[in-house]
Formats: sequence, structure tokens, C-alpha cells
Amino acid sequence: MRILIIEDDTAAAGFMAKGLAESGHVTDHAADGEDGFEMARHGDYDVCVVDRMLPKLDGLTLVQRLRAEGIETPILFLSALGEVDDRIKGLKAGGDDYLVKPYAFAELLARIEALVRRRDPGVVETHLKAGDLEMDLLARTVHRGGTEIAMQPREFRLLEYLMRNQGHTVTRTMLLEHVWDYHFDPQTNVIDVHISRLRGKIDKGFAVPLLHTVRGAGYCLRA
Repeated sequence: MRILIIEDDTAAAGFMAKGLAESGHVTDHAADGEDGFEMARHGDYDVCVVDRMLPKLDGLTLVQRLRAEGIETPILFLSALGEVDDRIKGLKAGGDDYLVKPYAFAELLARIEALVRRRDPGVVETHLKAGDLEMDLLARTVHRGGTEIAMQPREFRLLEYLMRNQGHTVTRTMLLEHVWDYHFDPQTNVIDVHISRLRGKIDKGFAVPLLHTVRGAGYCLRA
């Protein structure tokens, strides 16, 4: 996906862009409302992530102007303003979703993906594939080389996340947030244990390994 980040906090925008890039997406960044408005008008974006409080042109006005021009790109408001009235104003201005800061990156990513699915239901995936490894999301089954592999629920969730991000390094923080719903480091070896079990199931006995450790960074599933 191509995502426009309209955020005046460059550190926050950089963190978001890095996470989205690691998940396989392409991002552009605008540091104020006026630049963001022009980029959103003329760029072909799948989603815009818009901060409420922006210099030069505030987020609410920016989105209202986009909608007035007939631009229907899905918009996710991202703001420290988290009261009910604030969220209602964002949605009434034309936003499709509203996420309050501070946020978990895994939730941000899930909400962005949900907005795109809502806009185009045809992009919903029910089958994932990496080399000869296949996952059926509806039947909840995994096969490699035609052989079914039994998976525990957490193993299935872990593998699904790795397959959705195949070819990209997935960090331990991303796994803790997305697979275990932890927004802190529990200081345990839970990830190492599950990765070891998963590797034993999908790689053991096969000529080509799919699950790789990226030293000092995380893990990567690639054919």
C-alpha cells in the first residue's frame, strides 16, 4: 500500500514510516497541513494518516476540504485528543477511523488494513503462500509440500503474521504487540520458544529453510 503520513512531529512520523516500511508499505510524509492537503489531492494514496493538530492547516479542516473536493481516500485520524467529542468531530469531518495517541503500532497497522479492506473487499486475503508453504485462513490449516502441519492457535497466529510480512524483517517488538498483544517487554523468552517450535514444524525435514533469524533485528520468513 501507499500511505501518506501527515504529522508535524518528525520523530513520530519517522517511527510510523519505519514500521510501515517493515510491513511492506510505501510512505510519504508531510510535516504541515498545507503540504499534506496538496499531497493528498494529487497523490494516489491507499490511506492517509492525519494528525489533528497541524501547523498551517489543522487536520479537521484539511479532511473537510479533501471531502469537499470529492477525494474519497480512506483517512485515519491520529491524535492526542481522545475525548468522545474529539473523536466525533474527526469522524463528522470526514475521517473513516480515529486512533488516540499513544498507540500500539500493531493496532495502527490493523486499522489501516481494515480501512483498505472496507474500501475494496476484493483485497481480503483468505490464502497465504510462501514457497511451498501454504496457509488457509478460513479452514485454519497449514500445509508444506502438500503435507498438513498441525498448529496450535498461537503458532498459527505467529506464522500468519510472518507470512503476511514475508521478505521483511519482523522485530521482537512487532511480534509482542501483534501476536501476544503485549505493549511492553515481558522479559521472557516466549518469542524464542515459539519461534523454535514453529521452525521445527515448518522447516524440519525440508531441504530449504523458510524461517530465518536476522541477528540483532528479528526474524524473516522468505522462500
